[in-house]
Amino acid sequence: MPTPDSVPSSPPAAAAPAAPAAPTALDTWLEGPLGRFLLAAERREVGAALEDVFGNQFLQIGHWGPRATFLPFARTPRRALVAEPQAPGDLVSHASQLAILSQSVDAVLLPHTLEFEPEPQTVIREVDRILVGEGHVLILGFEPLGTWVARNSLSPRGFPPGLVGTLTRRRLRDWLTLLGFDVVETRRFLHALPLASLESTGLTRGLERLGRHLAGKLGSAYLLKARKRVYTLTPIRPRRRPLSKLVGAAVEPT
Repeated sequence: MPTPDSVPSSPPAAAAPAAPAAPTALDTWLEGPLGRFLLAAERREVGAALEDVFGNQFLQIGHWGPRATFLPFARTPRRALVAEPQAPGDLVSHASQLAILSQSVDAVLLPHTLEFEPEPQTVIREVDRILVGEGHVLILGFEPLGTWVARNSLSPRGFPPGLVGTLTRRRLRDWLTLLGFDVVETRRFLHALPLASLESTGLTRGLERLGRHLAGKLGSAYLLKARKRVYTLTPIRPRRRPLSKLVGAAVEPT
Protein backbone atom coordinates (compact mmCIF):
# COMPACT_ATOMS: atom_id res chain seq x y z
CA MET A 1 0.00 0.00 0.00
CA PRO A 2 1.59 3.28 -1.00
CA THR A 3 2.56 5.64 1.73
CA PRO A 4 1.24 9.23 1.66
CA ASP A 5 4.68 10.44 0.58
CA SER A 6 4.69 8.14 -2.44
CA VAL A 7 1.30 9.16 -3.78
CA PRO A 8 1.85 11.37 -6.79
CA SER A 9 0.38 14.77 -6.38
CA SER A 10 -2.13 16.00 -8.95
CA PRO A 11 -0.60 18.17 -11.72
CA PRO A 12 -1.09 21.90 -11.32
CA ALA A 13 -3.93 23.39 -13.27
CA ALA A 14 -2.84 25.00 -16.52
CA ALA A 15 -2.93 28.76 -16.47
CA ALA A 16 -5.70 30.25 -18.54
CA PRO A 17 -4.47 32.11 -21.62
CA ALA A 18 -4.50 35.85 -21.26
CA ALA A 19 -7.44 37.52 -22.88
CA PRO A 20 -6.55 39.66 -25.87
CA ALA A 21 -6.50 43.35 -25.22
CA ALA A 22 -9.69 45.14 -26.13
CA PRO A 23 -9.32 47.39 -29.17
CA THR A 24 -8.81 51.00 -28.24
CA ALA A 25 -10.42 54.01 -29.88
CA LEU A 26 -7.22 54.48 -31.89
CA ASP A 27 -7.32 50.87 -33.14
CA THR A 28 -10.92 51.33 -34.21
CA TRP A 29 -10.01 54.55 -36.04
CA LEU A 30 -7.09 52.92 -37.85
CA GLU A 31 -9.36 50.09 -38.98
CA GLY A 32 -11.75 52.58 -40.57
CA PRO A 33 -11.52 53.93 -44.13
CA LEU A 34 -9.33 56.92 -43.30
CA GLY A 35 -7.08 54.89 -41.04
CA ARG A 36 -6.53 52.26 -43.72
CA PHE A 37 -5.82 54.97 -46.28
CA LEU A 38 -3.27 56.59 -43.95
CA LEU A 39 -1.51 53.31 -43.14
CA ALA A 40 -1.24 52.40 -46.82
CA ALA A 41 0.40 55.76 -47.61
CA GLU A 42 2.78 55.44 -44.68
CA ARG A 43 3.76 51.91 -45.63
CA ARG A 44 4.92 53.16 -49.02
CA GLU A 45 7.01 55.93 -47.48
CA VAL A 46 8.57 53.79 -44.77
CA GLY A 47 9.35 50.98 -47.21
CA ALA A 48 11.21 53.39 -49.51
CA ALA A 49 13.10 55.04 -46.62
CA LEU A 50 14.32 51.69 -45.24
CA GLU A 51 15.84 50.47 -48.50
CA ASP A 52 19.33 51.65 -47.50
CA VAL A 53 19.08 51.08 -43.74
CA PHE A 54 20.88 47.95 -42.57
CA GLY A 55 22.19 46.45 -39.36
CA ASN A 56 21.23 43.80 -36.85
CA GLN A 57 18.35 45.21 -34.77
CA PHE A 58 15.33 47.30 -35.81
CA LEU A 59 12.80 48.64 -33.32
CA GLN A 60 9.41 50.21 -33.86
CA ILE A 61 8.64 52.26 -30.77
CA GLY A 62 4.93 52.83 -30.44
CA HIS A 63 1.86 50.81 -31.41
CA TRP A 64 0.41 52.04 -34.70
CA GLY A 65 -1.86 49.63 -36.52
CA PRO A 66 -1.21 45.88 -36.90
CA ARG A 67 2.25 44.58 -36.04
CA ALA A 68 2.94 43.69 -39.68
CA THR A 69 2.33 47.24 -40.89
CA PHE A 70 6.00 48.35 -40.91
CA LEU A 71 8.19 45.58 -39.45
CA PRO A 72 8.38 43.50 -42.67
CA PHE A 73 10.17 46.40 -44.40
CA ALA A 74 13.12 46.25 -41.99
CA ARG A 75 16.33 44.94 -43.61
CA THR A 76 17.67 43.54 -40.35
CA PRO A 77 17.64 39.94 -39.06
CA ARG A 78 16.06 41.08 -35.79
CA ARG A 79 13.04 43.35 -35.47
CA ALA A 80 10.58 44.06 -32.67
CA LEU A 81 7.70 46.29 -31.63
CA VAL A 82 8.01 48.19 -28.35
CA ALA A 83 4.63 49.23 -27.01
CA GLU A 84 3.02 50.63 -23.88
CA PRO A 85 1.68 48.14 -21.29
CA GLN A 86 -1.89 48.48 -22.53
CA ALA A 87 -0.98 47.91 -26.21
CA PRO A 88 0.10 44.69 -27.95
CA GLY A 89 3.81 44.39 -28.72
CA ASP A 90 6.92 42.23 -28.51
CA LEU A 91 8.43 44.33 -25.71
CA VAL A 92 6.58 46.30 -23.06
CA SER A 93 8.18 49.62 -22.18
CA HIS A 94 7.35 53.30 -21.97
CA ALA A 95 8.74 55.32 -24.86
CA SER A 96 10.18 57.91 -22.47
CA GLN A 97 11.95 55.24 -20.35
CA LEU A 98 13.03 52.49 -22.71
CA ALA A 99 14.13 49.24 -21.11
CA ILE A 100 16.72 48.82 -23.88
CA LEU A 101 20.51 48.56 -23.60
CA SER A 102 22.39 51.69 -24.65
CA GLN A 103 23.93 51.67 -28.14
CA SER A 104 22.33 48.35 -29.10
CA VAL A 105 19.88 49.26 -31.89
CA ASP A 106 20.67 50.04 -35.53
CA ALA A 107 17.40 51.65 -36.62
CA VAL A 108 14.31 53.05 -34.88
CA LEU A 109 10.89 53.92 -36.27
CA LEU A 110 8.62 56.36 -34.41
CA PRO A 111 5.19 56.16 -36.11
CA HIS A 112 3.46 59.25 -34.66
CA THR A 113 4.85 58.21 -31.27
CA LEU A 114 6.01 61.72 -30.42
CA GLU A 115 2.52 63.12 -31.04
CA PHE A 116 1.02 60.93 -28.32
CA GLU A 117 3.68 61.73 -25.69
CA PRO A 118 3.46 64.68 -23.28
CA GLU A 119 7.28 65.01 -23.35
CA PRO A 120 8.41 64.14 -26.89
CA GLN A 121 11.91 65.53 -26.39
CA THR A 122 12.53 62.90 -23.70
CA VAL A 123 11.67 60.18 -26.22
CA ILE A 124 14.16 61.64 -28.70
CA ARG A 125 16.89 61.52 -26.05
CA GLU A 126 16.07 57.89 -25.31
CA VAL A 127 16.32 57.05 -29.01
CA ASP A 128 19.72 58.73 -29.11
CA ARG A 129 20.82 56.63 -26.14
CA ILE A 130 19.91 53.24 -27.62
CA LEU A 131 21.10 53.91 -31.18
CA VAL A 132 24.55 52.81 -32.29
CA GLY A 133 26.86 55.16 -34.14
CA GLU A 134 25.62 55.78 -37.69
CA GLY A 135 22.22 54.39 -36.65
CA HIS A 136 19.02 55.76 -38.21
CA VAL A 137 15.77 57.09 -36.82
CA LEU A 138 12.61 57.48 -38.92
CA ILE A 139 9.82 59.72 -37.63
CA LEU A 140 6.26 59.88 -38.97
CA GLY A 141 4.17 62.91 -38.10
CA PHE A 142 1.31 65.14 -39.14
CA GLU A 143 1.95 68.60 -40.58
CA PRO A 144 0.64 71.15 -38.04
CA LEU A 145 -0.88 73.26 -40.84
CA GLY A 146 -2.24 70.33 -42.86
CA THR A 147 -5.88 69.51 -43.43
CA TRP A 148 -5.73 66.37 -41.28
CA VAL A 149 -4.63 68.36 -38.23
CA ALA A 150 -7.33 70.94 -38.98
CA ARG A 151 -9.84 68.09 -38.79
CA ASN A 152 -8.40 67.19 -35.38
CA SER A 153 -9.54 70.52 -33.93
CA LEU A 154 -13.09 69.73 -35.01
CA SER A 155 -13.21 66.20 -33.57
CA PRO A 156 -14.25 65.91 -29.90
CA ARG A 157 -12.19 62.71 -29.38
CA GLY A 158 -9.26 63.77 -31.52
CA PHE A 159 -8.30 62.91 -35.07
CA PRO A 160 -6.88 60.37 -34.60
CA PRO A 161 -8.10 59.72 -31.03
CA GLY A 162 -5.57 60.44 -28.30
CA LEU A 163 -3.43 62.88 -30.27
CA VAL A 164 -1.62 65.15 -27.80
CA GLY A 165 0.03 67.60 -30.20
CA THR A 166 1.95 67.92 -33.44
CA LEU A 167 5.55 68.90 -34.10
CA THR A 168 6.99 70.85 -36.99
CA ARG A 169 9.84 69.39 -39.00
CA ARG A 170 11.94 72.42 -38.07
CA ARG A 171 11.59 71.72 -34.34
CA LEU A 172 12.46 68.07 -34.83
CA ARG A 173 15.48 69.04 -36.90
CA ASP A 174 16.67 71.39 -34.13
CA TRP A 175 16.31 68.70 -31.46
CA LEU A 176 18.12 66.10 -33.55
CA THR A 177 20.92 68.49 -34.50
CA LEU A 178 21.59 69.31 -30.85
CA LEU A 179 21.95 65.59 -30.15
CA GLY A 180 24.40 65.09 -33.00
CA PHE A 181 22.13 63.79 -35.77
CA ASP A 182 22.23 64.60 -39.46
CA VAL A 183 18.80 64.88 -41.10
CA VAL A 184 19.35 63.06 -44.38
CA GLU A 185 15.82 63.13 -45.82
CA THR A 186 12.36 64.61 -45.34
CA ARG A 187 9.25 63.68 -47.32
CA ARG A 188 5.77 65.14 -47.34
CA PHE A 189 2.83 63.02 -48.40
CA LEU A 190 -0.86 62.44 -47.70
CA HIS A 191 -2.37 64.93 -50.12
CA ALA A 192 -5.93 63.59 -49.88
CA LEU A 193 -8.60 65.36 -47.87
CA PRO A 194 -9.55 63.75 -44.51
CA LEU A 195 -13.02 62.78 -45.68
CA ALA A 196 -14.05 59.15 -45.68
CA SER A 197 -16.37 59.70 -48.66
CA LEU A 198 -13.38 60.78 -50.79
CA GLU A 199 -11.22 57.77 -50.01
CA SER A 200 -11.51 56.11 -53.41
CA THR A 201 -12.78 58.88 -55.64
CA GLY A 202 -11.08 60.42 -58.64
CA LEU A 203 -10.57 63.67 -56.72
CA THR A 204 -8.45 61.89 -54.12
CA ARG A 205 -6.35 60.17 -56.75
CA GLY A 206 -5.91 63.49 -58.57
CA LEU A 207 -4.74 65.23 -55.39
CA GLU A 208 -2.22 62.45 -54.74
CA ARG A 209 -0.81 62.71 -58.26
CA LEU A 210 -0.61 66.51 -57.96
CA GLY A 211 1.25 66.26 -54.67
CA ARG A 212 3.80 63.83 -56.09
CA HIS A 213 4.23 66.08 -59.13
CA LEU A 214 5.09 68.98 -56.81
CA ALA A 215 7.92 66.91 -55.33
CA GLY A 216 6.30 66.58 -51.93
CA LYS A 217 5.99 70.31 -51.22
CA LEU A 218 2.41 69.76 -50.11
CA GLY A 219 0.92 67.12 -47.88
CA SER A 220 -0.63 66.63 -44.47
CA ALA A 221 1.99 64.18 -43.20
CA TYR A 222 5.75 63.85 -43.29
CA LEU A 223 8.55 61.35 -42.83
CA LEU A 224 11.85 62.56 -41.38
CA LYS A 225 14.95 60.37 -41.58
CA ALA A 226 18.11 61.14 -39.59
CA ARG A 227 21.45 59.43 -38.94
CA LYS A 228 23.39 59.54 -35.68
CA ARG A 229 26.68 61.28 -36.35
CA VAL A 230 29.91 59.80 -35.04
CA TYR A 231 32.98 61.92 -34.45
CA THR A 232 36.36 60.29 -35.07
CA LEU A 233 38.90 61.28 -32.45
CA THR A 234 42.38 61.72 -33.90
CA PRO A 235 45.11 61.79 -31.24
CA ILE A 236 47.33 64.86 -31.52
CA ARG A 237 50.94 64.25 -30.60
CA PRO A 238 52.94 67.16 -29.19
CA ARG A 239 55.46 68.58 -31.61
CA ARG A 240 59.03 68.00 -30.61
CA ARG A 241 60.87 71.30 -30.27
CA PRO A 242 64.20 71.36 -32.12
CA LEU A 243 67.31 71.80 -30.00
CA SER A 244 68.92 75.21 -30.31
CA LYS A 245 72.43 75.21 -31.76
CA LEU A 246 75.20 76.60 -29.62
CA VAL A 247 77.36 79.20 -31.30
CA GLY A 248 80.86 79.59 -30.02
CA ALA A 249 81.84 78.39 -26.57
CA ALA A 250 79.60 76.33 -24.37
CA VAL A 251 77.26 78.18 -22.08
CA GLU A 252 78.36 78.15 -18.45
CA PRO A 253 75.78 76.79 -16.04
CA THR A 254 74.16 79.23 -13.66
